[in-house]
Amino acid sequence: MKNYLVLFLKGMGMGAANVIPGVSGGTIALITGIFEELINSIKSFDATAVKLLFTGKWKDFSKHVNLLFLIIVFAGAFVSIFSLAVVLKFLFTFYPVYIWAFFFGLIIASVIFVGKTISTWNWSVIVIFIIGTAIAVIISFLSPATQNEALWYLFICGIVAVCSMILPGLSGSFVLILMGNYQLVMINAVKDLNLKILLPVALGAGFGLITFSHLLSWLFKKFKDQTISLLTGFILGSLAILWPWKVSYDINGKELVTNAFGAFINNNGSIIEEEIKISAYNQVIPDAFNSTVILSVVFMIIGFIVIYLIEKFAESHSKS
Repeated sequence: MKNYLVLFLKGMGMGAANVIPGVSGGTIALITGIFEELINSIKSFDATAVKLLFTGKWKDFSKHVNLLFLIIVFAGAFVSIFSLAVVLKFLFTFYPVYIWAFFFGLIIASVIFVGKTISTWNWSVIVIFIIGTAIAVIISFLSPATQNEALWYLFICGIVAVCSMILPGLSGSFVLILMGNYQLVMINAVKDLNLKILLPVALGAGFGLITFSHLLSWLFKKFKDQTISLLTGFILGSLAILWPWKVSYDINGKELVTNAFGAFINNNGSIIEEEIKISAYNQVIPDAFNSTVILSVVFMIIGFIVIYLIEKFAESHSKS
């Protein structure tokens, strides 16, 4: 029972990470020690699994795909996604700087703890690490597309987002931002349980998840250090997305005004609570060392400590 609860909590961690732009559920899976089992379990949905399912051999099917493991992990993820959607919408509206700072610290710790699982740092591992970092940085500076509710586009969003969700360091939520559909899918549709939007995304996610898991499983078996090095680079490069202090621009290229907490405000100084479409942003250095900056640094440290505690918990649990 204890093991099931631990798995459920790890799934919740993955779900929470996937809701937040710039953070990957794959990162949480990797540092909590379930990434490889997760990929191999998803990969097991093959022709053999289909045959066992349709011949009524339920017990063999369950064992073949590691079904209980998947149910518990994804149950935790779904509970977390649906419960956090409302909370995160509030926090990102009123206190975005603190939230970005927390996850900035979280990702710094992730780089350290994921990177240390590499057994040998040779030239190929180092080169691939640099390439992974560069790719993530380049992605972070791409301009978002406009929102698109076409069924075929939502299906593609599901495929692309889920592949990045299970890749440590590449955020599925941020990919949805780049594709223009983050607010539509992860906030509005999840909050309102809009199946017209969620269903095609879920179908695309299922298709992409099973297909992509085969590639990741093969890479882990053949080139484990190089694969982890690439993923660590992805994680490091994603820090560009998470830098708390940004200047944002709307779809017309106009700079958006923010308060000390990074919340968007109108001419009267009131916080804008409705959806704002961002076309681009530039990272900046705070112009004053004030209480907001100090508290942001505190949140960075808290984020680092959270990952440290998760890592130590996972480490102690694996030894028990």
